[in-house]
Amino acid sequence: MKKSVFFGALTVAGLAAGAAAAGTLDDVKARGKLNCGVTTGLVGFAAPDANGEWMGFDVGVCRAVAAAVLGDPKAVEFVPTTGKTRFTALASGEIDMLARNTTWTFSRDVDLKFTFVGVNYYDGQGFMVPKDLGVSSAKELDGATVCIQTGTTTELNLADFFRSNNISYEPVPIETNAEAQQQYLAGACDVYTTDASGLAATRATFEDPAGHVLLPEIISKEPLGPLVRHGDDNWGDVVRWSLNALITAEELGVTSANIGEMAAGTNNPEVNRLLGTEGTLGEMLGLDAGWAKAAIMAGGNYGELFEGNIGEATPIGLARGLNAQWTNGGLIYSPPFR
Repeated sequence: MKKSVFFGALTVAGLAAGAAAAGTLDDVKARGKLNCGVTTGLVGFAAPDANGEWMGFDVGVCRAVAAAVLGDPKAVEFVPTTGKTRFTALASGEIDMLARNTTWTFSRDVDLKFTFVGVNYYDGQGFMVPKDLGVSSAKELDGATVCIQTGTTTELNLADFFRSNNISYEPVPIETNAEAQQQYLAGACDVYTTDASGLAATRATFEDPAGHVLLPEIISKEPLGPLVRHGDDNWGDVVRWSLNALITAEELGVTSANIGEMAAGTNNPEVNRLLGTEGTLGEMLGLDAGWAKAAIMAGGNYGELFEGNIGEATPIGLARGLNAQWTNGGLIYSPPFR
């Protein structure tokens, strides 16, 4: 048994090393398209609209990277992945990056040989129940049936929570959010548990959202963000700093509406370095001087992406909370562009 696990790990590491050796940035440029792994469908984060065009908060990160590298936010092939298939798709080189509400954990970073380039949403696991179940706390769920996506941190956190509170549950394993929603609404499970943002996004699609409540308990830390393979630091830098460009743009007041004017030059040196009118930051990444400007123009700065896809004015209705800029008491913070 030990032997097969060892060779399995070697195979994944070998795949990752092989895919990285060629240089992902060069591969993407030569292909003229970014292959970006996303969820199979979570409205607000990543889902095709009525015309089949992918939309959402995570989709916005993919488009920003494509714009930075290729100058075209539409030069993206979106590859739907499940909780189980996402890591194989990244390790094998089928996708160049994963932007799929994926939690940064020790074992994924170290054992699975991935590099998380940052956090685009600070989350935590919650519980949703039908209002008529009459439950007001997750600690009242003894004996409940729980819909849970396999291959996720959610599965492990659930076991820990019930065990530590000395209560039992019956898992109803599912593969995708759509399947979970279907099973939950059909009454196959009493409870649906996943990241609280995912619960809010799912509830927003119900015919009667008010008939379902999110329980007050948040039982874990779920820092969600994009990731790449180990062993290709240059590509990791491109994805990391594309995300940071969106975050810094919001902090510095650079928006999709004023970026044209600000790109002509300002009296703020960091804005000038970000937008490529000063310095050589693009050259350091192997990109042109306007890479960050293109990333920001793809869908707006971090705040614009948040408010437009999952914010309080959308059906998802998420407050900024922990995802406010550090200057507003949140955790969203980018290292400086210098």
